[in-house]
Amino acid sequence: MWRRQVGALLLRHRSTPSSTLRHHLPLPVPDQSPPLASNLLLRLFTSQSGEGGDGATKPFIAFVLGGPGSGKGTQCVRIASDFGFAHLSAGDLLRSEISTGSEKGELILNIIKEGKIVPSEITVELIRKAMESSDAKRVLIDGFPRCEENRIAFERITGTEPDLVIFFDCPEDEMVKRLLGRNQGRVDDNIETIKKRLKVFESLNIPVVDYYTSRGKVHKINATGTEEEIFGAVHKLFSSLRPQLQNTGTICYYNIKTSSNHLANM
Repeated sequence: MWRRQVGALLLRHRSTPSSTLRHHLPLPVPDQSPPLASNLLLRLFTSQSGEGGDGATKPFIAFVLGGPGSGKGTQCVRIASDFGFAHLSAGDLLRSEISTGSEKGELILNIIKEGKIVPSEITVELIRKAMESSDAKRVLIDGFPRCEENRIAFERITGTEPDLVIFFDCPEDEMVKRLLGRNQGRVDDNIETIKKRLKVFESLNIPVVDYYTSRGKVHKINATGTEEEIFGAVHKLFSSLRPQLQNTGTICYYNIKTSSNHLANM
């Protein structure tokens, strides 16, 4: 039966515009050859059935973006608690690797001290392993992707795109004030490194936001005001998504920040 369905999709691909496929698939690599079209269509077919190639159900994935100090991490904890998401913080995963004292951790530490972006393959692999270990059906990926290279690597390695992208929009002076005031003892919480991080964010992260805006996936949150005021807007957004999230059923999710397991019913 599935062979006939895939065959029908192949025939349809020859006679219909490519815009239908573009919504579901990552952008093609420029040097892709025509024979790969059948593989892309097969991926589209399995995606529409709600399962990946290994039979596992694809989780609902939300990227959470915003500048350093925009408050996205704090809001993610509350989203995870109220709406039953796994909260995977790219920054926390990187710092956890640093704490192991491994060679990879030392490399990550040196890169962060320079205010630069950690290689995409390292971060994506940490995220992928965390997603697999949590076995969650709804996942918040906090602080990633930070650049177009990150985005392309994530879509290439995982074979999927986010269902939603939340962007916490916060003025630069407010982000600097928050970072200098949080006093968490982090190596990157000093004025010199903060300025470097803000420049990196502006030049590399905003193009990611622009890309997903063009895909109709970005929801912007005004990140000024109190924590409660900001979460009011966040709660309104996720409440509107509740019917869609209910389709993922009852899940077990893992919160990286609190190291606790929970059961969530929507």
